[in-house]
Amino acid sequence: MKALSMKHLRYFEALSQHGHFGRAAEACAISQPALSIQMKELEDILGAPLIERGARQISLTPLGAEFALRVRAILQAVEELGDLARASFGPLTGRLRIGVIPTVAPYLLPRIMKDLTARYPQLDLRPREAITQRLVEDLTEGRLDAALVALPVSEPGLTEYPLFEEEFILVRPRSDADKPVPNPETLREMRLLLLEEGHCFREQAISFCKLGSALPRDLMEGSSLTTLVQMVGAGIGVTLIPQMAVGIETRSAAVSVARLPAPRPSRMIGLVWRKTNPLGSQLAQIAELIRTSGTTVGAE
Repeated sequence: MKALSMKHLRYFEALSQHGHFGRAAEACAISQPALSIQMKELEDILGAPLIERGARQISLTPLGAEFALRVRAILQAVEELGDLARASFGPLTGRLRIGVIPTVAPYLLPRIMKDLTARYPQLDLRPREAITQRLVEDLTEGRLDAALVALPVSEPGLTEYPLFEEEFILVRPRSDADKPVPNPETLREMRLLLLEEGHCFREQAISFCKLGSALPRDLMEGSSLTTLVQMVGAGIGVTLIPQMAVGIETRSAAVSVARLPAPRPSRMIGLVWRKTNPLGSQLAQIAELIRTSGTTVGAE
């Protein structure tokens, strides 16, 4: 009988994450039949089923669910052993998986990639864009090395490294450019366009406007800041966007922008990583480089 191998564990982790043989096989860069054979082999080694095979997707047996938790811990420990060796080499090299929230990625990620590549030419950057909740999950489970998010995330296992603060900017139709800038109370009475649920920027905007759980009936949602700004340009309502997004999002829309009255709403952008990651000192250096990139973009 064959022995349990790291290959079995990595393939099983991919399958438990994707819940589908085809997508897991694609993620592992192998064929679907080959993955199926490997999983059957793993179950034979353990002497018990791990997977319930459905017509479209798979689900884990109770043993499979428990096994998946242990496998993630093992793979994360193995990753950190590799990181420990990388940390001893000096300048950061190899793969770096970094997550970025959608309200930061389009505006800051290109500059970050350029600056990090110039500073660390041996670094293999693997960016991933997702909402905060997904990034934190991937980070704690070892699928990411660091994530650029709005702080705080308040996860006890993560180090939070504040980088820079940026204001929220009001975007109105161009015809409203000469009107007084509304305060939060006035803003609550206007048709406010927000990102759909799941985006932390949505919750921050709701908090500033003091909407609580009683959202207006005519509230409209969009999947991206681009959609929201274009809707404002069409005269549908008003929205808030982060300062770093102003230059890109407003250049092709019939809108005007204004700073809100004090105390102005803002958010703190920071880099987070696992406290157990041996690359902590190197990630702090990367954070400082991102800080420079971010403050430059915010000033443009």
